[in-house]
Amino acid sequence: MLDVETAQARIFQAFEPLPAELVPLQQARGRVLAEPVAASRDQPPAAVSAMDGYAVRAVDARPGNWLEVVGEIAAGSPSAVRVGAGEAARVFTGGLVPEGSDAILIQEDAAVEGSRIQAKETIRPGLFVRPQGLDYRQGWVGLDAGTVLTPLEIGLAASLGTAWLSVRRRPRVGLIATGDELRLPGAGLGTHEITSSNSFMLAAMLEAWGALPVDLGIAKDNPTDLAAKLAAAGGLDLLVTSGGASVGDHDLVRRVGGDAGLTLDFWKIRMRPGKPLIFGRLGLVPLLGLPGNPVSAAVCGIVFLRGAIRRLLGLDPALPMRTGRLAQPLPEGIERQDYQRARRIGDGLIETASRQDSSMLATLAKADVLVVRPPRAPALEAGAEVSVIDLAAVLAG
Repeated sequence: MLDVETAQARIFQAFEPLPAELVPLQQARGRVLAEPVAASRDQPPAAVSAMDGYAVRAVDARPGNWLEVVGEIAAGSPSAVRVGAGEAARVFTGGLVPEGSDAILIQEDAAVEGSRIQAKETIRPGLFVRPQGLDYRQGWVGLDAGTVLTPLEIGLAASLGTAWLSVRRRPRVGLIATGDELRLPGAGLGTHEITSSNSFMLAAMLEAWGALPVDLGIAKDNPTDLAAKLAAAGGLDLLVTSGGASVGDHDLVRRVGGDAGLTLDFWKIRMRPGKPLIFGRLGLVPLLGLPGNPVSAAVCGIVFLRGAIRRLLGLDPALPMRTGRLAQPLPEGIERQDYQRARRIGDGLIETASRQDSSMLATLAKADVLVVRPPRAPALEAGAEVSVIDLAAVLAG
C-alpha cells in the first residue's frame, strides 16, 4: 500500500493547469486568474478633492484674508477653472483640483460672504487633496495570476479598467455512485436500501473548489450498467466514482474499468478512512475511485480530489495544515495514517469523536477539524499538540 504523501504526489502530478478563457466581470467571482491584471491609468488620474469645500492657495488662505470665488467644480465635470492669488474655487468631493490651487479649505472651516470666503483656521499645502496616483499608478499589477477572485478583487479589477478577465476554465468532473442499495433522496426506501449522499456531497465540494460537477447517475452492481456509465465520461477532465473500490464480489470498478481500458496507477493507500482508493486513467480521462462509505469518500475528497482540482486551476494543491491541542488523551495510533473527526470545545482545545466509524456522516458534518495522526503515532496526553485540517477553511474553497 502507498503512503498518503506518495499517493497525493502521484495523483497531483497527473494534472496540468487547464487553458484560459475570457469571462466578464459579472461572472468572475470565485474564478482563478490565468493572467495578471495591471492598471490602465493612474488612480485617481488627476488630483481631486477629498471633501466638499474650496480649492485655494494655502499661502493665501489665512484667517482675515478674503478670497474671491471664481468658479465651481463638481465630481465628474471637466474644469477650465484656474485659481490665482486671492482667489478660490468651489469644489465638491471627487472634483478636480484646479490649476493654481494646492489645498482644500473644507466648507465647515470657511466663512462665506456673498462671493467671498475666508478661512477660519490656517491650512497647509496638500490638505484634503488626493494627489494623482494616490491609489496606484498606470502599469501597477494589482492582481496576480493564480488569484481566486473575491468580490473585493472583482471591484479592484473594475477599478483597474478591465471589463473581461482571463481565468482558468472550470474543470468538468463526472460523478458516478455505485451500488444496488442506493436510491435518490426523497425516494421510498426498503430496509435493504439507503439514500445516495456521496454524489451530492462531492458535487458541493467540487463547486466550492471551482469545478463543474457532472452527475452521471447511480450505477447498479452489474458490469453492463457500470460500463455504460463509464462510457459517458469522454471529454471530462476527471471522473470520480464512489463505491465499488474494495475487494468484494460486487466491487466492480477496477474489473469493469479494466475491460473499458482503465490503466491502473495504484490501488489501496495506507490511510483510515479511505484505504481502497483507486487512481488511474480511463482512456484520456483520469479516474479517481473513492470508497463508498460517506466519511471515507469525504475525507479522500479533501485529501486527494481537492488537490487534483487545484492543480487543474493552477493552484497549490497542498492542504493548509494547522495545529490544535487535545482535550483528552489519545491511544497509540494504528499502522495507517488516521484522519479523526473532532470538534473545537473552547480555549483552543479540540475533542475527537468517541466513535470514528466511516459510515457515520453525521459525526463528520458536526466536526470542525480532522486530526491527522501519522502511522503508528505514539500515545498522546491531554493538552498535546496535533496537526489538524480546518474543515471550514478547506470546504470553503
